[in-house]
Amino acid sequence: MTNTLSQLTTEQPHEHTQNIDQLSSEQIMILINNEDSLITETIRDQIPLIARAADLVVEAFENGGRLFYIGAGTSGRIGILDASECPPTYGTDPSMVQGLIAGGFRAVKEAIEGAEDSEELGAQDINENGISKKDVVIGIAASGRTPYVLGAMRRAKELGAVVVGLCNNYESPMHQYADFVIEAVVGPEVIMGSTRMKAGTSQKLILNMLTTTAMIRIGKVYKNLMVDLNPSNNKLVHRAKRIITLATGASEEEVEKAYHEAGAHVKTAIVMLLANVSAAEASTLLDGTRGFVRGAIDLKASK
Repeated sequence: MTNTLSQLTTEQPHEHTQNIDQLSSEQIMILINNEDSLITETIRDQIPLIARAADLVVEAFENGGRLFYIGAGTSGRIGILDASECPPTYGTDPSMVQGLIAGGFRAVKEAIEGAEDSEELGAQDINENGISKKDVVIGIAASGRTPYVLGAMRRAKELGAVVVGLCNNYESPMHQYADFVIEAVVGPEVIMGSTRMKAGTSQKLILNMLTTTAMIRIGKVYKNLMVDLNPSNNKLVHRAKRIITLATGASEEEVEKAYHEAGAHVKTAIVMLLANVSAAEASTLLDGTRGFVRGAIDLKASK
């Protein structure tokens, strides 16, 4: 397995950017953009594995389990970003998707020297979060060899969790501890070793795909609308009402009435309007179909 830094794809000098320090701003950006355009094709080849990971996450959610991302530096921050956006977007409990980073939350905004070098700290964070066989743990590291991440993956595997690796190099040490590894090998960075660039972008895209797919699969989306969003500010209240309008075609007055009768719960308001039922009955229909709007409407129609 590739185990030394100098051998890693992400640590190689890029043959096309060796004179980047002599270019204008526009020329530099064209080079960066050219490299970024290659990322999605690399990810496309990994979709079967990303989909497998999403299916395992869905299974975990349906059985009361959780999804944990664990990483250091950029990889840890990307995991925390994805996790933190799930509650406002999909109305999930904050415990459902969580991000852990080497050095703790202080490391989100500043480097914590040496934190990523300890396998023990990774294992400790897994223990402190009560990881069990119900959970899915995704270790994220551009190199695929970060000790903190490997320690966490090893401990999660010992506890029976589903463990997935996400890295940007082939045949990394992650394979020792993961059920499978998603290898988004996007090649050398424009600036050698600056994995916040292509590697980080690939990780962000993959996590977006994974949680978005999982949330759709557990009924958080109707058509292409985020019907479980948490309307926690004025912008989101406006978006919630617009979603109800787009889903139902109801008038502004009807939407306003349903929104308030539903207690600002978008799904309930939609089912009220499309199935012509009260808020209480809409809630019951949703409970009977595990929160799927289409299922609730079909259930009412079949009665």
